Parts: sequence; C-alpha cells; structure tokens
Amino acid sequence: MKRNPRVTIGMPVCNCRTTVAESIASILNQTFEDWELVVFDDGSRDSTPDVARRFPDPRIRLVAGKTNRGLPARLNQIVRQSNSVFFARMDGDDIAYPDRLKRQVEFLQRHPEVDLVAGAVAVIDGKGEAIGVRRGPREHKQICARPISGFPMAHPTWLGRTNWFLRNPYREDAVRMEDWALLFRAYRQSRFANLQEVVLGYREDSLSLRKLALARWYKSRFLVEFARTDGRYGSALEGMSREAAKLMIDGFALGTGLNHRVLKHRVPPISRAEMDEWRGVRQAVRSAALLYAKHRESVPA
Repeated sequence: MKRNPRVTIGMPVCNCRTTVAESIASILNQTFEDWELVVFDDGSRDSTPDVARRFPDPRIRLVAGKTNRGLPARLNQIVRQSNSVFFARMDGDDIAYPDRLKRQVEFLQRHPEVDLVAGAVAVIDGKGEAIGVRRGPREHKQICARPISGFPMAHPTWLGRTNWFLRNPYREDAVRMEDWALLFRAYRQSRFANLQEVVLGYREDSLSLRKLALARWYKSRFLVEFARTDGRYGSALEGMSREAAKLMIDGFALGTGLNHRVLKHRVPPISRAEMDEWRGVRQAVRSAALLYAKHRESVPA
C-alpha cells in the first residue's frame, strides 16, 4: 500500500454485511484514485469483516475491533493513524458517487481557507430508490447561522484537512450527535463549505423513535454544557424546547407510519435528472460489488 496517499477514507462498520460490499465498491469506482480506505470493524456480530475481505485492492485495509466503542472513537483512531493530507468520512451502508473525492479534493485545493467540505446527498430508502435530495448552504456564514439548531452538513460526506481533524477530535461521549458537537466546538475558528452537487447516496430506512429520542436527549444535555461555558442559557433553553418539539413530531410521524410524508422538510424533492443519475450510480456499484464477489469465489482457498 502507498505509505502517504492523498486521502484517507475512514469507514467504521458494525453489523452491515448486507450493505458494506456496495459501499466499498463505490470507493473502488472513484475517478480520484490516490486514496486508502480503512474499514474499521467496530465489534460486528455478523459477517461484515468477511465481506470486507472479499476486496483484494491493496489500498483497502481492514482493522478488527474486539469491542464496540462507537463511531466517534473509531474515527478518532483512524485520523490519528493517517498520514494523508485529507481525511474523508464514509459509512458502511452508503454509496459514494464516482466523482465524490475528486470534487471535494479539488474544492479544498482551490480554497485553502476552508477546513471542511461536505456535499449534497440523495436520500435512499430500503429498496434502494432515491426519494429526495438534501443540500446545505454553500458558505460558512449560512452553515453556521444557527449553531444551536445545527449545522446543515451531511456527516457521511465530510472531507477535510487531516490536521483539522487532529486539532478537533470527536467527543466520544457525544452519542448520535458527534458531528454537531464537533462543529459547535470548532465553528468559530474554522471555515466550512457545502458542494451543491450530490456526492453520496444516503440510506435512511432504519429510523426508530428510540434512536431519535436518544439523539435529542444527548443534544439537550450538551446544550446545557455549552451554555455553562459561554453563558448563553437563553439559547440553550430555546434549543432544548426545539428538540422536544421535534421529538413529538418524530413520534407522530413514526407512530402513524407516515414518516417522510410528515417529515417532508427532511427530504426535499429529487429532480428527474438526479433520479436518473442515482440509478446509474447504483447500477455501476452493484455490478462492481458482484464482480468482486465472483472474483473472490474463483480464487482457490
């Protein structure tokens, strides 16, 4: 493996054997080729590590974790071990568009003042169909306009300067809101941006009230902690009230089965051109994953 690739892609995985092959294949399909992919198994109880081993590309490195420590802990470990200029996020159930790395690396090369860039995502359901596209605002000022409410930067699409991640590690106790906790702590001394192009197929078929409630609870707890630091108790109270209101809407949406119909603001419409592009990306990734699986089966044990 090349010792100092331009980009290290961190992919912590846990119990995603049915999706991880396509996620890895989507990295192998990148038009930008100077990367290493670190697949960090976070204590899976299924065959996720075996699926990852199917891919013989020397740029892919599988690391086995004996216990489940969570996404932020594993991301911090990968960053600390990286020798790359840039660090990228990737989940084991999402699909990167072929120009994702190329677009993001070129953007950061053109904009040395930017520390972290994200991109638009095509939201895909359990059947693999795109049901909408989420885009964040382009520039730092708009992204950080309401920090208490959140930062519209799709976490699975993050690509930033490795030195920035080293200076701003994830908080390992920030359960299900590690991205917000990091950006909230760093946004005053950093610069963020969003590409408007879709760079990732983001799977959203496993929403549960328990997971959403956990995320709302932890965010409210962190709002209180940050308020103690800067004295903005009014903003913290406003944020906590907003989280409680969102949880009520979540409960109604999931309890009635309406889900995305009620939460339409979470999944803006997708255009015909974007739908066609997603289907092309999906088909290419499926074909690549199948090809690697057949190659593995043909190799003598």
